[in-house]
Amino acid sequence: MTDFTFSARSYDFTKYVDCLNWIGGEWTPAQSGETIAVLNPRHGKEMGRVAWSDGADVRRAVEAAKAALPAWRATPLKERAQVLYRVKRIMEERLDELSWLLDHENGKTIAQARGEVLKGIECVEYGCSLPNIAQGEQLDVSRGINCAVTHEPVGVCAGIVPFNFPTMVPLWMLPQALAAGNTFVLKPSEQTPYGAMRLAEIFKEAGLPDGVLNIVNGGKEAVEALCDDPTIAALAFVGSTKVARLVYERGSKSGKKVLALGGAKNHLVVLPDAEPTLTSETVVASSYGCAGQRCMAASVMLAVGDVQHIIERMVRIASEMKLGEDMGAIINPQSVERITRYIDEAEKRGAKVLVDGRGATVEGQPGNWVGPTILDGVTPEMPAGCDEIFGPVLSIIRVDTLDEAIAIENANPYGNAAAVFTTNGGAARYAIERFEAGMCGVNIGVPVPREPFGFGGWNDSKFGNGDMTGYDGFRFWTRPRKVTSRWEVAKDATWMS
Repeated sequence: MTDFTFSARSYDFTKYVDCLNWIGGEWTPAQSGETIAVLNPRHGKEMGRVAWSDGADVRRAVEAAKAALPAWRATPLKERAQVLYRVKRIMEERLDELSWLLDHENGKTIAQARGEVLKGIECVEYGCSLPNIAQGEQLDVSRGINCAVTHEPVGVCAGIVPFNFPTMVPLWMLPQALAAGNTFVLKPSEQTPYGAMRLAEIFKEAGLPDGVLNIVNGGKEAVEALCDDPTIAALAFVGSTKVARLVYERGSKSGKKVLALGGAKNHLVVLPDAEPTLTSETVVASSYGCAGQRCMAASVMLAVGDVQHIIERMVRIASEMKLGEDMGAIINPQSVERITRYIDEAEKRGAKVLVDGRGATVEGQPGNWVGPTILDGVTPEMPAGCDEIFGPVLSIIRVDTLDEAIAIENANPYGNAAAVFTTNGGAARYAIERFEAGMCGVNIGVPVPREPFGFGGWNDSKFGNGDMTGYDGFRFWTRPRKVTSRWEVAKDATWMS
């Protein structure tokens, strides 16, 4: 069996293996033989190659999942969960290795990479708990008559995941879907395929039968094939709003259950009474964690009234960040160009660049870099004030009142996350009850719900019903079976029986 051990324990460039498809328990190249390069974002160098698959490869993976479905579905839930217990143990034992691999394929700092792997382990841990919380409900509804509900697998499922969390996001899906008795076809981002590759290896080592989990690498053609395949019963997607909408519409037309999470333009509202140290440090951490390449990053600060003292602290903190250690690389050169254009355009329209990350470099790491950037005097009409930049750029919009801030937040089409910073409980509650966002925070810059609470936004940040993680995730990958039964004739029957 291929040795996937990743040896790096530093940011120094390290070559790695090529990434193939995982179909029916075997590593296999794309049918066409095509591959593309996987580039280390810190160095801009090829660390390996990944299979470039088409619809025929997707069909092979789906057929493998279909063949494995009857036996896996017949395996009791408690036994299926034992695989997840072993996955959790293996991931914990290999935490450092998985974190360094994630750093090299994605460009995150090692601390942020380790945090992602730990969050993924937490998702697996929640899957381990499903035998204790996913039992069906039952009730004697009348004399001699019982109604019961069981949660049955939907069948062959699929997931399409983004580049920014290549280890964690697959684990938003796999524990619930597999514990529920489904089989699965996963399509990772072609820019960061190694996280999923290692998960396949780990699930195999943990005892998951061949064909239950399959991985197909590729691009648009592979995504379209997953949307169109009639065998796939449920499909989940995480990525941009533009693609999420297309995946939802196309997948739904083929009769699938579809849950597609899209982009965001998250607003942090800062009131004058906010605690200065907590607020300045938290807003900066939210904006520049993972180089701003996450849907939960703060991209707009709505400065209510006189908060200049907080902004000055933020400028100092951001200016002192050490690129390459406190903040990682951008995923590719095209993203660097896009992010830079947003900064240029805002400056041309009158915004003041308080901290400028354009042209940033890191010695010895000639990859893709944009430093922390703070723009002041942005308006909601500027592209930097309304578009999802997906980079380390914080736009400050000045307003006079909390109501004005809420109106700006609610006018944007996304509804992923919003937060308010204040020491006034009444003001916090007033804002939270009015934000058009599915995930809200009070003095929290990244209001990600921890398990067992579900992850998901509103409006153009989500297409479909329910949330991706937690018990909502389990419900998405299942369908309820209602059974009404009677085993004796009631002597005192009523109209209900």
